[in-house]
Amino acid sequence: MTDKTKGKTIYGTIIKRVPKPTNSLRELAQRLVTEGPRKKEKTTRRVRVLFDDVYLVDSTSAYHVWEHDYYPYYYFPTSELKVDYVKREPIGDNDAVSFAMYKGPTKSTNTALMFTKGELKGLTRFDFDEMDAWFEEDQPIYQHPKDPYKRIDILPSTRKITIKVQDVVVADSSMNMFLFETMLRPRYYMPQTAVDWQYVKPSQKTTVCPYKGVAEYYDLVVNGNEIKDAVWWYRHPTRESALIEGMICFYNEKVDVYVDGEKEQS
Repeated sequence: MTDKTKGKTIYGTIIKRVPKPTNSLRELAQRLVTEGPRKKEKTTRRVRVLFDDVYLVDSTSAYHVWEHDYYPYYYFPTSELKVDYVKREPIGDNDAVSFAMYKGPTKSTNTALMFTKGELKGLTRFDFDEMDAWFEEDQPIYQHPKDPYKRIDILPSTRKITIKVQDVVVADSSMNMFLFETMLRPRYYMPQTAVDWQYVKPSQKTTVCPYKGVAEYYDLVVNGNEIKDAVWWYRHPTRESALIEGMICFYNEKVDVYVDGEKEQS
């Protein structure tokens, strides 16, 4: 989950504005030209990108492109873009990739990457955070595309979960939802009534997860010691994660978690 403490919500998506191309985006473009992506795969999903109330692209020929090992981004055939770029700014000396500026009715963005050479030739990448909304078919997607090789399983469990901080029990439940996400440690979601709320204080933090939706956070205060953003919940999770709606999860790495009486190892 990526921190979205600063931003606004548009079409159900929390947006953080990036005013101009950053050095990291420039470095990414140059690396992709010289080294290529980790992996590239075509997808048949219909993908639409909304910017300033205009669809910049509506494609069934997008590519999943892994710029790193963690998750993919969407790249689109430049020939399928519905709006022409206003101008291009070459990155580097060989004109293999450029920043492309697109204008809507009231605003513009110049963080699109347009590739004309190399493994990504003929493809354009839009910055996820710069856009107002992204859709796979008719479903909004959040933060970044889902990895087609990863999944979430949410299973009910009567195994007893106890959460302690400095030997103080702050939550205890045998009616839980265990969330298993590929290659990540399990998370334990508990009913709100399982929590001792005298130790829980509201936080201003929110995060976005493409698999689960928008999370809201709480701090823990135990014996005068504060643990920031140690608790979260999903008020309105995505459809695939509906089973954890309204349930509370504690950050395993910040508290002591006991499963059927045995302390979970870090």
